[in-house]
Amino acid sequence: MSRSDRDVVVTGVGIVTSLGVGKAPHLALLTSEERPQAVLETEKFKPYPIHPMPEIDWSAQIPKRGDQRQMENWQRLGVFAAGLALDDAGLKDDAELCGTMDMIVAAGGGERDIAVDSMIVDESLKRNDREVMLNEKLKTELRPTLFLAQLSNLMAGNISIVHKVTGSSRTFMGEEAAGISAIETAFARISAGQSTHTLVGGAFVAERADIILLVEGIRAHLTGDWQPLWSREDSAGGGMVMGSVGAFLVLESREHAQARGAHIYAIIDAIEGDRGSRDEGRLEKRLARMAAMAGEGVSDLVVFSGSSGLHDLAAREKAFLEGAFPKAALRGYGGVAGHGMEAQFPLGLALAALAVDAGAAVPVFNVEGEKAMSGAAQQALVTTVGYTRGEGMALLRANA
Repeated sequence: MSRSDRDVVVTGVGIVTSLGVGKAPHLALLTSEERPQAVLETEKFKPYPIHPMPEIDWSAQIPKRGDQRQMENWQRLGVFAAGLALDDAGLKDDAELCGTMDMIVAAGGGERDIAVDSMIVDESLKRNDREVMLNEKLKTELRPTLFLAQLSNLMAGNISIVHKVTGSSRTFMGEEAAGISAIETAFARISAGQSTHTLVGGAFVAERADIILLVEGIRAHLTGDWQPLWSREDSAGGGMVMGSVGAFLVLESREHAQARGAHIYAIIDAIEGDRGSRDEGRLEKRLARMAAMAGEGVSDLVVFSGSSGLHDLAAREKAFLEGAFPKAALRGYGGVAGHGMEAQFPLGLALAALAVDAGAAVPVFNVEGEKAMSGAAQQALVTTVGYTRGEGMALLRANA
């Protein structure tokens, strides 16, 4: 494939997961000769294991204590990861380029008032007029400032304030599909010449009782002891293990990146998102259409699957990928970092970009269901299948 000035390239990577802060621990994950060990919190939300945030020196990317105090953890994590990506791309101190940089963020809602939620649940057990009771509590117990702190676009607002990224700004909501749409939109705008450089990504904090309640509302969460991604048993809950993730990328046109002498980690050749019914093989049909972007007969492909771990969906995605890409090495990164909802797809692209840039022979993440790579990764396919809806794929290749 010939080079084009409008090739969409990755020039900045900012990652925070339970494995650590920044590129170094994640590059170590991708280049190690040993299977990585998951970092887990098993007591705080027992019986639900989660992958927690690592120790973070917030001041490294959010120097003002006042800025730190007015953010909740999900906002801090996003602002921090965005700063890492800007630093990595060499743009953090370039006021002119930050001032013209576009920004696309995938974010959920803010953290809830657990005491009020608990009060409402307790009262609902005592009364039959629950609709009346709920309205009463909404009038008397919720603080307007709490509602403001929950607004999803505050992450983008805080990135603008802290890092002075003040071009156009967009925020997507909608769990995994939000992360897919954010990357897809950034890719499309740069490809069309509507943008030259964009900061894009998302963040998710798993250490929230309200999030665990939401997931367990459809009995989707793994319970009891942690198990590898592809071998989670029906007897131990739904299979999902949430992970705290911050993942941002700087995407640029090749022309813009080369003009400023930026390091190019990878080229994004194609990306697509979709959603719809998953009954009667419709999921597999959508995946097949998207997978066509990788072509046939690829032997140097590594597939970074963002599988949620939900039993049925994980089995269906794995069966499809193994059938579509029998020569490829499958790596379920949710098995080592957890499921990061809005940040899941950006995390997959970040890991893929690091892998192809390093020419890594990515180690097996999950002992059961994955095979060793025969050589260095030159291409990477990233997938995310939302735990209730939404699917996406992206194809990256080394900048050879």
